[in-house]
Amino acid sequence: MASKLFVFFLVSALLLVMDSSFAQMPGFVSLDCGGKEGFRDELGLEWSPDNLKYGETTNISVENESRTQYMSLRHFPADSRKYCYTLNVSSRTRYLIRATFLYGNFDNNNVYPKFDISIGATHWSTIVISDANTIEMRELIFLASSPTVSVCLSNATTGQPFISTLELRQFNGSMYYTEFEAQFYLSISARINFGADSEAPIRYPDDPFDRIWESDSLKKANYLVDVATGTKKVSTKLPIDVNRDDRPPVKVMQTAVVGTNGSLTYRLNLDGFPGPGWAFTYFAEIEDLAPDESRKFRLVLPGNPEISKAIVNIEENAQGKYRLYEPGFTNLSLPFVLSFRFGKTSDSSRGPLLNAMEINKYLEKNVGSIDGDIIANVVSGYLSADWAQEGGDPCLPVPWSWVQCNSDPQPRVVSIFLSKKNLTGNIPSDLIMLSGLVELWLDGNSLTGPIPDFSGCVDLRIIHLENNQLTGPLPSSLLNLPNLKELHVQNNLLSGTVPRGLLNRNLVLDYSGNINLHKGSASGSRVNIVVGSSVGAAGLLIATIVSFIFIRKVKKRHPERDQPRHTLPVQMLVSSKSNAPAEAAHCFTFSEIEDATKKFEKKIGSGGFGVVYYGKMKDGKEIAVKALTSNSYQGKREFSNEVTLLSRIHHRNLVQFHGYCQDDGRSMLVYEFMHNGTLKEHLYGPLTRGQSINWLKRLEIAEDAAKGIEYLHTGCVPAIIHRDLKSSNILLDKDMKAKVSDFGLSKLAVDGASHVSSIVRGTVGYLDPEYYISQQLTDKSDVYSFGVILLELISGQEAISNENFGVNCRNIVQWAKLHIESGDIQGIIDPSLGNEFDIQSMWKIAEKALMCVQPHGYMRPSISEVLKEIQDAISMEREAAMVRDSNSDNTSRNSAHSSLMLGSLDMGGNDNFLSLDDTIAQPSAR
Repeated sequence: MASKLFVFFLVSALLLVMDSSFAQMPGFVSLDCGGKEGFRDELGLEWSPDNLKYGETTNISVENESRTQYMSLRHFPADSRKYCYTLNVSSRTRYLIRATFLYGNFDNNNVYPKFDISIGATHWSTIVISDANTIEMRELIFLASSPTVSVCLSNATTGQPFISTLELRQFNGSMYYTEFEAQFYLSISARINFGADSEAPIRYPDDPFDRIWESDSLKKANYLVDVATGTKKVSTKLPIDVNRDDRPPVKVMQTAVVGTNGSLTYRLNLDGFPGPGWAFTYFAEIEDLAPDESRKFRLVLPGNPEISKAIVNIEENAQGKYRLYEPGFTNLSLPFVLSFRFGKTSDSSRGPLLNAMEINKYLEKNVGSIDGDIIANVVSGYLSADWAQEGGDPCLPVPWSWVQCNSDPQPRVVSIFLSKKNLTGNIPSDLIMLSGLVELWLDGNSLTGPIPDFSGCVDLRIIHLENNQLTGPLPSSLLNLPNLKELHVQNNLLSGTVPRGLLNRNLVLDYSGNINLHKGSASGSRVNIVVGSSVGAAGLLIATIVSFIFIRKVKKRHPERDQPRHTLPVQMLVSSKSNAPAEAAHCFTFSEIEDATKKFEKKIGSGGFGVVYYGKMKDGKEIAVKALTSNSYQGKREFSNEVTLLSRIHHRNLVQFHGYCQDDGRSMLVYEFMHNGTLKEHLYGPLTRGQSINWLKRLEIAEDAAKGIEYLHTGCVPAIIHRDLKSSNILLDKDMKAKVSDFGLSKLAVDGASHVSSIVRGTVGYLDPEYYISQQLTDKSDVYSFGVILLELISGQEAISNENFGVNCRNIVQWAKLHIESGDIQGIIDPSLGNEFDIQSMWKIAEKALMCVQPHGYMRPSISEVLKEIQDAISMEREAAMVRDSNSDNTSRNSAHSSLMLGSLDMGGNDNFLSLDDTIAQPSAR
């Protein structure tokens, strides 16, 4: 044992390069990312610099100067690589790993980064920064299965990936043992100290393992709200027997909350859920009960009636006062928004008591790529090289920059790109073990020795070994590669003769520059291949020239084919990233429009632009004709703007533009006809007299609209800012699919600029207040407007009202924010939805809507982030709808099976999860 400890300390010292005066706790690693020297913090924890060879370090200003570890950070390029920390661990030991991120506007861009963090081959979390001065934290509990663990940053979609601190904490006992730990991590979602006397967390040295127990007094949105009346705090100075040192610390157990009215009720958001989780509550009787008094209560979880059958009697369960009792579930399906209640039984004289709670989410491990060990052996010969520093799994969750993998669930390496990487010595022998290899690029190095036998790589198609110093013959084993199409070995020191089989194959072969390598007595097929390639290229060139001359002659004969018959004289300002050819807008004659609309017989809408008429073309195509009523300069400019944009962009969630008409001063736009009108009409317009659209359909409409906006923001070059998003500009087709319309006010983003200076245009109630004040338009102005639309979908209320929002509010944003931040989401939900919705999905959209309408653009998410949240909410709602539909025949899946401690609970139909024990056990202390 002593020798193992010595080795561990030695490895830690080498890894951390710590000052010899520090006395680091066993199993503790505290890396100050980007720091220059070690130090001891105010808690007594010892920190050391990370000393990575890659990435850049930056200092930022921190309000609390005692938090030295946050004054520096390490950031990485926004490229396709992943950047890893590799930490030494003891196999078969449990650890807590914690990463923190404090942006501090280190890049002076005020562009909040979004990037991924992974552990080994497993995606851990997406880090989304929403406040420059708030610390984002991720914690994970894992059972080490190898001598090292890698934590990697990758895939920057906004800004640069960065990290402030990385910590490792070793556990002694089996506190977090689960029967699933070989296949799942525990991602920490909540660890709460109830009855805390301040907002400060409890951690080291009070908790010897440096877990962070958050105070229940912490003030943040949607965290421990809906607190029952009569809830009071109690505490004691007496010691609590917590049995062993990996249980909750004594200081946490010395405080509690008590439901004096018989009930403890809370609601909190669980990061990472819904899904399977590990949940435990911690109790200790710290009040003096009279001999005739009792404290008995039940836990009540909505949708889980089985759980409420168990009765907690703390003193009896713990076998005495001031002793820990910890009932819990090792396998419990939990929602995103958890509402829970402890209620006293009818024969109890005291209300329920709660000291602490801990909830973790199961995160399924990815076993990694099949070729991980092989690639690791290749890298081991070049540890000092820059290309060998990426770390983690070579394929997952994103591949190394010089590796390409297939898309199998457990991927194989299919391509190696190590051209011009200063490789020396023999070709790594491990490469021949990559049985799925398709391409191998080792050209432009200083490799020596013979070409190895690649017969085991039967899928190899392309081999580049040119411009090295390889010796020996061109091996006949290459004939064993049935799929080989290209072989490049020129400019080496090869000798002998080229195998005849290679010369006779349909193969691109180049062995020039090897003065001692000869063709031999083959049939000359190789010459045909090389020359054939040249002739083929020359033939293609000749054919291209001939075609060009022919086209020029045709154009001279038919010059009218060069120009469309009717086009609007506008510049091509925007294109799709799909590189589809730009199309000129079709110009309708006035008589065509007049015939289609039956002389403008049916008016179907009107707005600031003008009147919209229904029409039907001769081919049966239904159209909507928007007629410009203003002949002003502004009206003409908006008309030209819309034609210019719509003729260049195409997306299934943008209303299809058919063309325009300009005749005798009259200007008209022709669109596809949308049979079901506007979203506004369905929420609080004339169409609400029929059946209201349900919550799932509202989410699907939001998804459609977000996809259209995402295309404008990310799929066009330059990006397009709509500038007038509102519910009346979201139209619904005959299948109730949503499409964004009305681009008269849209603006093109300026390439490389953070904003567009613009005279303020838009609609009151949807208008971004920051844009209104600064006159600087960004894509986040559209996000604000979309946030208002989300609030309309939730509430069925219009954006501006003098009557519906009370005395102090005129707009939906103020009104909804008051309700949501106080935890009263029911106060804003459209009554016409009844109870046919899942509260988790409702909360998810409500909270994302609040993020969208933050006062400053840099605080708002991108439309892509909003779209992802909508899609997650749709998944929740669809699953909940299935449960609602089956309730008449079956008990809810969440309550079908339960267990405390020894058994397990049904995971809510997660087919990808383990098949778990369905036994039911009574609660008991561990």
